[in-house]
Amino acid sequence: MIQYISKSFKWFFKLEAASGLILLIAAILALIVSNSNLSQIYFQTLEKYLFIGINDFGLKLSVHHWINDALMAIFFFFVTLEIKREFIQGELSNIKQAMLPIIAAIGGMVVPALCYILINLGNSETINGWAIPSATDIAFSLGILSLLGSRVPISLKVFLTALAIIDDLGAILIIAFFYSGDLSVPYLSLILLCYIFLLILNKFSIKIFIPYLIVGLFMWFFTYKSGIHATIAGVLLASAIPHRSKEHDFSLLMKLEHGISPYVAFLIMPLFAFANAGVSLEGLSLMSLMSPVPLGILVGLFFGKQIGVLLFSYVSVKLKFAEMPNNSNWMSVYGVSILTGIGFTMSLFVGNLAFINNIEYIDGVKIGVLSGSLLSTIFGYFVLFISSKK
Repeated sequence: MIQYISKSFKWFFKLEAASGLILLIAAILALIVSNSNLSQIYFQTLEKYLFIGINDFGLKLSVHHWINDALMAIFFFFVTLEIKREFIQGELSNIKQAMLPIIAAIGGMVVPALCYILINLGNSETINGWAIPSATDIAFSLGILSLLGSRVPISLKVFLTALAIIDDLGAILIIAFFYSGDLSVPYLSLILLCYIFLLILNKFSIKIFIPYLIVGLFMWFFTYKSGIHATIAGVLLASAIPHRSKEHDFSLLMKLEHGISPYVAFLIMPLFAFANAGVSLEGLSLMSLMSPVPLGILVGLFFGKQIGVLLFSYVSVKLKFAEMPNNSNWMSVYGVSILTGIGFTMSLFVGNLAFINNIEYIDGVKIGVLSGSLLSTIFGYFVLFISSKK
């Protein structure tokens, strides 16, 4: 069993390293295309409407919305599968091991949000973006960490993985409670009925995915119509997938997690990055970064994240609420804290929700996220390289 878990971790980190590189390439391509002669085609394609359905039953959304509402529901489905598995039999199943990443993640969400709020205090239009710098891109941050190979102990990689997963859970809750629109009671009732049906399937340990998928598709449609962001349907579906801690072979949850992970890592996330990272750099200057939205995100991601994660980690260890990762020191923990400032895809996603009614701020969101994530990548890698130098 231990040997199997070890192989799973090695497979996971190899996947994250590769997917992090693909994400970087997708973001660079988006910036190149959006600042070239192809920019008009790029933006027009994203705004082109597509109808998916049969006759009158279906949805007509822009390409951009299909990516952000439908494909990202699959991403959140995958993330929730990871979270559930970790809490049942992973690093988060042992409260003593889980305390450090849990406390660190809380610090990594609270302090960046406070940084953004302080910079945007008094501005009723921009204050809604407070949650943007609270997110961590698990694929990108782990991809950078994996570039250091064996120089970084496995305990630090596990720490960052657990922290980022809890961070994603926090982002899911924020989206559900703070970034939902006007709620429709009839559609909410239909969502509840779907979820009850899913729980019945779970109760009887149905291990065939097709019934879950059919109910999940209806639930996604009802969620989209309800006023709650459609990606929450992926969260609800994943939470109902059966997984038992005593199962030694692959459960349905683990089969799904391993089955869809390459598609999430190498198709959905790069496609999201390509569709959302494109921003015109024409007229961009240092003063552009001084605007409240990009400055708040930049400060939150680069300074708020590292301060929050390191400070909360340090206090929890000194007060003996948690233990340091094995074979690590405070300099290496600090390096990991900086890497949590790589918000990228998650921050861009939250930014789109925060300013859905104020799209004039979206370019500022992209500039802040890209610059904050870039600084966190460079400095985080440098600190970890120095701390692990033999």
